Amino acid sequence: MNEIPVVVIGAGPQGLAAAAHLIERGAEVVVLEAGSGPAAAVRDWGHVRLFSAWPELVDPAAARLLTPRGWTSPTAGYPTGGEWIDRYLAPLAEVLGDTIRYDTTVVGVSRRGRDRLVSAGRAEQPFTVHVLAAGVEARLEARAVIDASGTWTQPNPAGADGYPAAGERAAAAAGAVTYLPPTPEEAAGFAGRHVMVVGSGHSAMTAVIDLAAVARIHPGTRVTWVLRRGVVGDTFGGGTSDELPQRGALGVRARQAVDDGTVDLVTGFRVERIDPQGSQVVVTAEDGRVLPTADRAVVLTGFRPDLGFLSVLRLELDPVLQAPVRLAPEIDPNLHSCGSVSPHGAAELAHPEPDLYLVGMKSYGRAPTFLAMTGYEQVRSIAAELTGDHEGAARVELTLPDTGVCGGAGLFDDPDGASGGGCCGPASTGPELVALTGRTGRR
Repeated sequence: MNEIPVVVIGAGPQGLAAAAHLIERGAEVVVLEAGSGPAAAVRDWGHVRLFSAWPELVDPAAARLLTPRGWTSPTAGYPTGGEWIDRYLAPLAEVLGDTIRYDTTVVGVSRRGRDRLVSAGRAEQPFTVHVLAAGVEARLEARAVIDASGTWTQPNPAGADGYPAAGERAAAAAGAVTYLPPTPEEAAGFAGRHVMVVGSGHSAMTAVIDLAAVARIHPGTRVTWVLRRGVVGDTFGGGTSDELPQRGALGVRARQAVDDGTVDLVTGFRVERIDPQGSQVVVTAEDGRVLPTADRAVVLTGFRPDLGFLSVLRLELDPVLQAPVRLAPEIDPNLHSCGSVSPHGAAELAHPEPDLYLVGMKSYGRAPTFLAMTGYEQVRSIAAELTGDHEGAARVELTLPDTGVCGGAGLFDDPDGASGGGCCGPASTGPELVALTGRTGRR
């Protein structure tokens, strides 16, 4: 088994870090990436600035691989997704070279000669990874599989029951419903129009803030922010108990946009129908309320993992979050923040299928707010386990900040320092920030 490679699915931040750790330990590795370049999902939200500072966005093993080749790690500031790629992820992918196979989509993972039902001799058989590349099907054998494919391709719909609302698919096909936060240029294109944002997380706040900026310049612009929750509660964050001040900027600015009347906040609105009206949409709630016709509905309600290509493997997932059962209690968003999650690795991410691991944002299932450095610790531990260093796998080599809440706090770039310090150190001014959430990691 040691003569065949470990297969890593996804060439995003955690997938590339996994490859770096495995190579450092002398293991053979193949990285399979559906996109045409590294971190394709991050590239989709490349205009967005991350919560984490540069030192928290570079994996130690990756740095050790890059530094002898003349690469210098950025030491300060908060990059955009595009900057993260250009200054770190793309150079890392270049060093990994032929280890990565681009334009290769994984369509299934199984055990050689064993379907889901067969137990006899199962663990002794290598994995078979079914891929589609240039329209041609192929199979690779692997002694272990690390799934770092993220959740970016599986956005949650607007429908309140977890499925697309009636008419949502047709509206999306017509371009009247989108599932990506608008770029600044796209936001500017909505001047004088009505845009609706559905969702309560950091991506939704980012969209609301960018659209509010357009509305302030162009008074005819209307922005409606739609929440499922019946009361605002902690929509804007948890105040000064949040030690990630970068994240807090979103809550403060979103609240300002609502308080000054730039944004109309609609609460307790559970979407039942989205009726296309040409290039526009009319959105109706389960209780019969109908919102004014909108030129665009931007649906930012989170993500979910794609488990379809793992369906014949034996996973042990939490029934609510679809995360590994030993990790799920730590990441329940009703109880914990991203910073109160204990560092975890191979033991917590193991499944009944030996040598199969879900890492990165996918390991969080439907839970939000994933930190890149959490994923780096995950893959460090797993690489140690797969190369026989069980003591190293069990060792904790990461201290996470205790943020206290899942929402925002004060303005991290407040010139008066009213928001206090933060666990990630001093921040620089710049565009509004979002959390790294699946889009790797997610933002």
